[in-house]
Amino acid sequence: MADLLTHVLVAYVLATVLSWRYDWITPPLVTVAMVGAAVPDLTRVELLVPAGTIEAVLGVPFSWSPIHRVGGTALVVLLAGPLVSAEHRRRVLVLLELGAISHYALDAMIYTGSGLTWPMLWPLTDYRFEVSGFYRSSDRWPALVSGLVALVVWMASRRRSTSERDPPVPERR
Repeated sequence: MADLLTHVLVAYVLATVLSWRYDWITPPLVTVAMVGAAVPDLTRVELLVPAGTIEAVLGVPFSWSPIHRVGGTALVVLLAGPLVSAEHRRRVLVLLELGAISHYALDAMIYTGSGLTWPMLWPLTDYRFEVSGFYRSSDRWPALVSGLVALVVWMASRRRSTSERDPPVPERR
């Protein structure tokens, strides 16, 4: 699960750094971006509820894999929209999308034996992009690197929030 941790940490870093520029990105919305980064990996529900079980219950062919495609992720994100009040909906959707986009950007750098990505742009196209790859999904070092970067960003964020809360000390003459 090192790759899932990496996705969540990278989304944390992106959303936190953006929160330094955009005041509307609050800590709860940083968490929303982290959730968005995990959405494509909802396919792992297969471990708990196999597709065959759902096929047997519904009586129709079923697969979890479309969730890990742009179209499936977009559908999940759009289904989350009505779960949020209209006041926060746009911000939540933007940060869910930010997290999902960061997930796909990282996945595009995964080394595959074929040198091609999976058809990530389905249902728009089945095209597979040619990539040389940067790391394997089983590698642990991306989680370590993203964890260290997240720690640095967390410390910087704490320092920023502490300096904003503390009033300037007047000079004594």
